[in-house]
Amino acid sequence: MKKLLTSILLSAVALSGSAQQVTKLSASKANDFGIVYSLPQTALQVSLSAEGTVKTPGEFYQYAERYLGTQAAKEAISKPSSTWVLTGATVTPVGVPQTGDETWLMQFKSGASVFLMVNSQGLPLALGTEIEEPAAAETPEMSRRTLSESDATAARYAMSEDMIQSSSLAKRASLAAARIMELRQSRQDYLTGQADQMPDGAALKLILENLNAQEEALTAMFLGTTVKRTEQTTLTVTPGADGEADMVIARLNPVKGFVEADDLSGVPVYLNVNVTDRGKMPLNDKGETKKFPKGGIAYCIPGAAQAEITFKNRPFARLDFSFAQAGVIYGLDPSIFTDKKNPAYVIFDTTTGGIRELGTKN
Repeated sequence: MKKLLTSILLSAVALSGSAQQVTKLSASKANDFGIVYSLPQTALQVSLSAEGTVKTPGEFYQYAERYLGTQAAKEAISKPSSTWVLTGATVTPVGVPQTGDETWLMQFKSGASVFLMVNSQGLPLALGTEIEEPAAAETPEMSRRTLSESDATAARYAMSEDMIQSSSLAKRASLAAARIMELRQSRQDYLTGQADQMPDGAALKLILENLNAQEEALTAMFLGTTVKRTEQTTLTVTPGADGEADMVIARLNPVKGFVEADDLSGVPVYLNVNVTDRGKMPLNDKGETKKFPKGGIAYCIPGAAQAEITFKNRPFARLDFSFAQAGVIYGLDPSIFTDKKNPAYVIFDTTTGGIRELGTKN
């Protein structure tokens, strides 16, 4: 049966995890001893990680030099800013079903006892031997983490009633600076054993941690805060047969982090796929191209390609991989799988539809 021709579409979709299921398809009288199946396309699972830095001035930043000194004033944040940078990228080839109705038929003689194992996507795993589909790697879900120099609870304890009630910014800054000095003196008293009541070891540790947290919270009101956020996203891209040049697969917005590839508010993350080798049909002893066997077991002789992820002209990941879309389709003689004395088996590569292993059972 000839392969049904359809165009190969480019796609970029999020990869969702699913349970790995293997199905056994048998050649029987009910299906006229023929098994219909599809060969995979090679897609690229791309995982990206980024870090964002959000800087926010403190309420009293203009008083930093007066109360905390010149050096502290140099470190004080005076203007809000937000930046995102790509910190890592990985590329993994995976097999995905062909788009459209591209199918193949393996046809056996009447009475044949042959079976095909297919994975959860309906792609061939093995013919003539049972095999389990390897567990898919867990797809990292988009996650965010926030780290801040100031803690809201500590700041609430550190602010005095006068600070809260005062309408004067200068007055609140003066009170905050005075409170910082008080906290430092209290810590010094506990550390030197001069406090009026000295607690035991565990209680002393808690008191010192609380004093440190309050001082940091008040200091941040002068120096500002820096918030670090990390984000991960994973997507799947199916390149065309000729590869891809400067394909935008995601963007980094300075405020939002990862945004859609068509959102021009972000800096683009590029994928380039260059075909480095084309699959070639096998030749006979005369150097002529072999003919496709009648009722043959279609498989792919893949080509090869190199994928690269770049951001701001900097390469982040590079991968050489076998590429089904740059390959050719050939077939195995179905009679070798029904040989009564020494039947054959074949294990397929689910990322390309190529042959991983071909042998006999005996």
